[in-house]
Amino acid sequence: MKNDKYISNRIQNHLDNCKEKILSFLDALVTIETPSRSITAQHQVFDFLKKELETIGYKAIHFPGKETGGYLFAYPKDREKKNPIQLLMGHCDTVWPIDTINKMPFLIKEEKIKGPGVYDMKAGLTQIIFALRVIKELSLSLQVAPIVLINSDEEIGSRESTNAIKRLAKISNRAYVLEPPLGLEGKLKTARKGIGRFTITVKGKAAHAGLDPTKGINAIVELSHQVQKLYAMNDTEKGITVNVGMIEGGISPNVVAPESKAVVDVRVLNENDGQYITRKIKALQPNLPDVELHIEGAIGRPPMEKTIRNQELWKVAKKKGKLLGIELEQATAGGGSDANTTSKFTATLDGLGTPGDGAHADHEYILHNSIVERTTLLTLLLLAEPLNH
Repeated sequence: MKNDKYISNRIQNHLDNCKEKILSFLDALVTIETPSRSITAQHQVFDFLKKELETIGYKAIHFPGKETGGYLFAYPKDREKKNPIQLLMGHCDTVWPIDTINKMPFLIKEEKIKGPGVYDMKAGLTQIIFALRVIKELSLSLQVAPIVLINSDEEIGSRESTNAIKRLAKISNRAYVLEPPLGLEGKLKTARKGIGRFTITVKGKAAHAGLDPTKGINAIVELSHQVQKLYAMNDTEKGITVNVGMIEGGISPNVVAPESKAVVDVRVLNENDGQYITRKIKALQPNLPDVELHIEGAIGRPPMEKTIRNQELWKVAKKKGKLLGIELEQATAGGGSDANTTSKFTATLDGLGTPGDGAHADHEYILHNSIVERTTLLTLLLLAEPLNH
């Protein structure tokens, strides 16, 4: 324990001395604006990150996407192949369009650091770089080799990077995801809801609303019945949420609507509930005669559940936190991340980024004094012995 405390202090002191470099790196990273759909911007940030990883002794390879910037994969050049590996994950895409930096510039003010994507999740990417850097600079011994995957499509569902994430998670001893933690106290995410998207399309029959209203079948009226059925599926106790977030229908005020559509968001805490709610939605039946009901969709991101192996990894984090004087807490997140995917295949801990607030909001920030502390925590987790699972 004394040795652990000594190493912890060495790491934290070293990172304290590097704080200006850390903030300068974060500034550069935030200033490279990276909306999910901008392939050019993603290639620019991958070039930036690739150079940084190469200075640490990593081989970094950019795999371009077809519709997105793709992902960056990196591994230590001197890795001993017999040693297990651990996956470090993050995304470089943000929800902010190009030129947001002019309205929300990178700004250090009192205890806050502001800027588009600083909290979600460029602070986390900065932690990855400096945790690997401090391990190299202090010649710290690793029992589990860190590999890195940074994708550019997480905010839009990780469709082009998920297969790579699955492949790496399957061969990894554990996965650390650098998404922001929950709340200003920085709770780590040990569970996340699974996310589903369903589309309900109603086909009715058009008719003149004034001359022949009885000859039509109003698809909007039918959809209103389906919306009520969908909302009845919400189950607070089980943590099942069903939200009709978008509706459209009709062609003109003076026409009985021949078609309508609803897009439904579903969240579940476990796989069984995901299967249950999927069956219920797909079993919906029309209320009105001669109406066609078409239902498409599925649970796209599986839930990250509180598995035994995930809880084992959480206990390691809690122990490392105590070395830093942090009493870490765990929490369940309603949103999904790539941790939902890795958790199906290996022990996963999420929310290891820097505490702050304002994800996807114009007041987005991290706490200035927490970035060194959370980078130290990540470094200690990387130094931990392999899990037995």
